[in-house]
Amino acid sequence: MKRTYSTLLAAATLASALVLPSCNDSKSAVTAEAGSPTSEAMSGTAATAAAEDSAAAAGATAPSPGSIPAGSIADAATITARPQVPILCYHQIRDWRAKDSKGAKDYIVPVDAFKKQMQMLADSGYHTILPDQLYAYLTTGAKLPSKPVMLTFDDTDLDQFTVAKPEMDKHGFKGVFFVMTVSLGRPRYMSKAQVKQLSDEGHVIGSHTWDHHNVKKYQGEDWVTQIEKPTKTLQEITGKDIKYFAYPFGLWNPEAIPELKKRGMVAAFVLAEKRDPQDPLFTIRRIIASGYWSARTLHNSMVNSF
Repeated sequence: MKRTYSTLLAAATLASALVLPSCNDSKSAVTAEAGSPTSEAMSGTAATAAAEDSAAAAGATAPSPGSIPAGSIADAATITARPQVPILCYHQIRDWRAKDSKGAKDYIVPVDAFKKQMQMLADSGYHTILPDQLYAYLTTGAKLPSKPVMLTFDDTDLDQFTVAKPEMDKHGFKGVFFVMTVSLGRPRYMSKAQVKQLSDEGHVIGSHTWDHHNVKKYQGEDWVTQIEKPTKTLQEITGKDIKYFAYPFGLWNPEAIPELKKRGMVAAFVLAEKRDPQDPLFTIRRIIASGYWSARTLHNSMVNSF
């Protein structure tokens, strides 16, 4: 399915929050509900067991990328050929407002819709995984839990902590939060203490630059401002290495990859673009979970996109 990118939609998203840049995957997500049916729902003890399995999967330990011998890492062709894991990208989790534009609503998932999406994942037997697990799978073929999915959140919005996290907690889900450090502590954005709490509770914190500047336009000191300093900030907050990066707007170029590697990143995430066959670990695909999607449509999009 063809997708294009437009900064106009990013600007629309922004208008609904502060005047800060926002991610953008261009595909309009007003999608028909028809297609493959959602997996059968479970109830009672089955649902409880599924939640426990999900919690175990989310907490599963994986080797640190740095501990995997270079000789054990598969080549680019092998990595590219492995079946892709569904990776969802969320932004704002809140109810729509009258001023929200049609384009902005792609990036604003209403609270009830988000709850139903999380319930669908749990009832359908999905297990959340974290980046170290994905890295081990892609590079060495390490086993993943059944029906793996990765939940990622961009831009540091406060509702990711106040709304999304409690809902994920109900199902034992863990996620990846790509933090834009310029927004830390601002109104309607997460504080440093909340980012640390996410990390302490087993979620992964990744870098999303300082102020969402397009990586394709970086020159000279931009790499220090947008990558090195934010990485140091996040390491100081969490007490952990920051190894994963999400490109603003999902946009990247081949020149960015060696610069990210120099600065300690081991993998990076795009949106719906094609992967780079030379560096598939630095072009891992995600799809935006649209505010227009029901749980059924989300499931269909996962099945059809990965």
